[in-house]
Amino acid sequence: MVEFPQISVVAPLYNEVQSLPELVRRIQQVLDDLGETWELLLVDDGSTDGSTELIMKLAQENLHIRPIIFARNFGHQLAVTAGLDYSCGKAVIIIDADLQDPPEVMKDLIEKWHEGYEVVYAVRTEREGESWLKLTTASLFYRIIYRITDVKIPLDSGDFRLLDRCVVEVLKQMRERHRFLRGMSVWVGFKQIGVPYRRAARFAGKTKYPFRKMFKFAFDAITSFSYLPLQMATYLGFISAGLSILAIPIVIILRQSGSQAFFGQATTLIAVLFLGGVQLISLGILGEYIGRIYDEAKGRPLYIVRYPIDNKFNENR
Repeated sequence: MVEFPQISVVAPLYNEVQSLPELVRRIQQVLDDLGETWELLLVDDGSTDGSTELIMKLAQENLHIRPIIFARNFGHQLAVTAGLDYSCGKAVIIIDADLQDPPEVMKDLIEKWHEGYEVVYAVRTEREGESWLKLTTASLFYRIIYRITDVKIPLDSGDFRLLDRCVVEVLKQMRERHRFLRGMSVWVGFKQIGVPYRRAARFAGKTKYPFRKMFKFAFDAITSFSYLPLQMATYLGFISAGLSILAIPIVIILRQSGSQAFFGQATTLIAVLFLGGVQLISLGILGEYIGRIYDEAKGRPLYIVRYPIDNKFNENR
């Protein structure tokens, strides 16, 4: 008889060869101390630094570890999605492999789960080793998302969280490509609570989320849960039309009075450039949403796994 683990830990990673041994050691220590049956799904998102080979080696040495190796880099959110798809625990914990999310906090998440909560998210009270710019932009991002999206995503919470199996099964039905999992886990509802923790500095290596990726991630979050960009295009259209209506009698009066302010082509050019800018911005926003519809319509798989995954548990344990 196959026995499913109590806790599944999903750790997406990209070029984290230096952090992997310490990550596995600390996760094993925490869960063994709790006496929980567990599995660790290491999702390699197309690493090129030797992480893939190390994952396979660790999996051979430790039967708790299940490797999921992508055929190429698909992105952090899809790596987490793959971990959820292949997990079998009664609860699933998502944790980054860089050890900024301390594995010891999992004890608090599991404790709240045993109290009956189905989504337990970790809330960052401090963030060590991050620049002033990163801290400021991150704080601004969370507060903008909180105000403009259709769901109230808790402030300063990341992907580090515990999800009950019932929540995971619902998320597995949501197959959109441009994913914002921390928003999706709030959207589904269920009984939720936050746990404060102090986010550590990176154990080794450098961040895999430069400003360009952070901006794309923020845009995906906004467009996944809010129509505000489309509404802003509408507002710009009304504002430009209103300014035009107000300008008509002003121009007539000034011309009748002999004023030279509105003669020549300069005014016409300014008006055309303004209206053209509004139209291009509006078309660009529409194009982003249409592009997402096109991505969904193609129906391609969210990710591709290079090696087959063994779905049997506990047969060698």
